[in-house]
Amino acid sequence: MVMQRTITRVLLVLFGLIEVPIGLWPLITPIGFYQDFPGVRTGWVSMDGPFNEHLLRDFGGLNLALAATLIGAAVIGTTAVARLAAIAALLFGVPHFFYHLGHVSHFETIDQVLIIGLTGLSALVPLVLLAIPGRRVSTPVTP
Repeated sequence: MVMQRTITRVLLVLFGLIEVPIGLWPLITPIGFYQDFPGVRTGWVSMDGPFNEHLLRDFGGLNLALAATLIGAAVIGTTAVARLAAIAALLFGVPHFFYHLGHVSHFETIDQVLIIGLTGLSALVPLVLLAIPGRRVSTPVTP
């Protein structure tokens, strides 16, 4: 049971830490995020339409909120809060994944694989978190 809680906490923290730079970057420099995301392979955002500072700042803020929720759930450490954080991540990750699944044809093959793989992970990790069994509450033994 301790191992399950450890795995859950590690996944929550790692997932949350990944969201931090994805949240900060468009808040600090929306045009930089638009032109250069993900940093190694550029143009993933700019190839999808015109620059929209409002949308990018909202995306950054929401990613930071998700990061805080995931990391906070790891710190709090209860099954209920971990599952709530996983559901929040799932509600973001699944539509994000399906959008990109249908909108990668204009990218090079390597970018298509990376985009589908990374957005797929953002839908898969919350499912893994939800599948990890929670703590069993045992009833007190009374004589």
